[in-house]
Amino acid sequence: MVKHQPLQVYERQLCLSCITGIYGCRWKRYQRSQDDTTKWELLWSFVLLFTFCLLLIWFYFWFEAHNDYSEFNWFLYNRSGEWSDGTVPILATTAACFTYIAFLMVLALCHIALGQQLNLHWLHKIGVFAALLTTIAGVISVNQTWRQEWDVIPISLQATGPFLHIGTLAGVTVLSWIVAGQVARAEKTMFQVVVVLLYFSVLLGLYVVPMYITSPCIMDPNFLKPRPDVFGHHGAPMLAPENTLWSFQRALQMNVTGLEADLAISADGMPFLMRDVTLRRTTNVAKVFPDRQMDDASYFNWTDLQQLNSGLWFLKDDPFWTVHTLSQREKDLIANQSVCSLEQLLKLASFHNTSVVFRLRRPPPEHPCYHTWINDTLQTVQQSGVPQSLVMWTPDQHRAQVRELAPALIQTSMEKLSPQSLQIHGISRLLLRYNQVSTEEIRNISETQTDLTLYTVNEPWLYSVLWCSGVSSVSSEAPHVLRKVLYPVWLMRPNEFRLMWVSADLISFAVVVGIFIFQNYHTIRYRTSGLRSYNPEQIMLNAAVRRSSRDINVMKEKLILSEVRNGAGSAEELYEDNGYDYYTNQ
Repeated sequence: MVKHQPLQVYERQLCLSCITGIYGCRWKRYQRSQDDTTKWELLWSFVLLFTFCLLLIWFYFWFEAHNDYSEFNWFLYNRSGEWSDGTVPILATTAACFTYIAFLMVLALCHIALGQQLNLHWLHKIGVFAALLTTIAGVISVNQTWRQEWDVIPISLQATGPFLHIGTLAGVTVLSWIVAGQVARAEKTMFQVVVVLLYFSVLLGLYVVPMYITSPCIMDPNFLKPRPDVFGHHGAPMLAPENTLWSFQRALQMNVTGLEADLAISADGMPFLMRDVTLRRTTNVAKVFPDRQMDDASYFNWTDLQQLNSGLWFLKDDPFWTVHTLSQREKDLIANQSVCSLEQLLKLASFHNTSVVFRLRRPPPEHPCYHTWINDTLQTVQQSGVPQSLVMWTPDQHRAQVRELAPALIQTSMEKLSPQSLQIHGISRLLLRYNQVSTEEIRNISETQTDLTLYTVNEPWLYSVLWCSGVSSVSSEAPHVLRKVLYPVWLMRPNEFRLMWVSADLISFAVVVGIFIFQNYHTIRYRTSGLRSYNPEQIMLNAAVRRSSRDINVMKEKLILSEVRNGAGSAEELYEDNGYDYYTNQ
């Protein structure tokens, strides 16, 4: 006598077919399985999870590094000698990889929720492995060429930490539905204990994370200091070619309180504005002096420099993707820009009563002004007629001599010095990159009555964090953006932050406990009702005899056809067609 389970009528499950088909190419019913996932597939699941986490960090890094995209492109230019926006292929690749891996993660979670065996298709395995290798290569490359930029992650967490915590807590809370279902359906006690302990450990960690979240924007608004001043870094380089007279005029139109520029010394001792070592990127030197385009910019005399155009490159390369926002008049002005001298900049600043800070690059040893570069620059400042109290002097060489000749200059250092060193050298201002000082150091510097200017600050979130930290001024390539930030992006009292934190934790805990109770109650009720879990996607025939693989395949095919017709055939007919009497006799 043969004992067999009754065959269940087939129900079309389009959603399940798509999930198992896309994830593992198991489109047919009898290819699906609710058996335990093999160790090999579990390993690939962990690889998928690790790739997703790594890509999430990588994606977050590049999202917050938007403040320094121009700096990254400049680094690439100095290495390759050709200007290009290197962030475009990186962002496109990162977005594509993250979207793909996140989609696979969602499908994997759906498999777990539906009780399906994880069986990632080999094409997806290749894709996951390629995404992992690409991301690791990108991390190594950034670590070698742009290591200082990693500091943007802890700094950005001061602005996003409280909100990332709420989002992560909400995601882990939602996952409790899947975890509770797995625990309720599991038959091994050890598995249940391990899963519960692991999940609640993660949940408990998230509950206490806000104890370690520190942000200067969590403060009493009454202690908020005045809005930091904004210096135009190379003028307004997003709206006009950097270090040109029109760029500084545009910055002044944005109500900046200071101008910042990079200086070089020409062969005949004229200080002029230039950031690069050569003139290839920001002038048409390749057209005017094709044989000298690779020469150091300081080897050109001022007469030669005046023949160059410093604006056409901006319209051609569009380094900040802003040319389309300019009017025709602005484009015409840009197209006629020439190399700007320090004297022109100082006269412009004097007319508008605006401070000026410049970074002076020493010429090569063979340069005629190699030993006189400080005196040449100081002489230009004195002859320009600008009030010395508006000029921030940064070169450290011969600082004592400069103080004697021009005592009213604002002595500024580009190195983070101790308060004792600042006092000894008579330095009253610091010009540092925004990642060189912490919030505590900013407050300590402020207590010493030393003004602090941080560069380069382009994003409102970074400007807000530095504002809450107590910075007196920032240098920005986007003064037109920061002028709209009249108050920090967010500012929260400590008691408001604690209330938000505790409320989120309590709501999450209540939801998780409710889900676990519901899942266990539902499972116990289902089991006590006398029903047995049955997988309609599996064909299960229990017989007392062995049958050949060919007969089983025939049975599967006829079973599917029979059930799809939904009444056109029956299970009894199926067994009759396959020789039920024969198997009974056997």
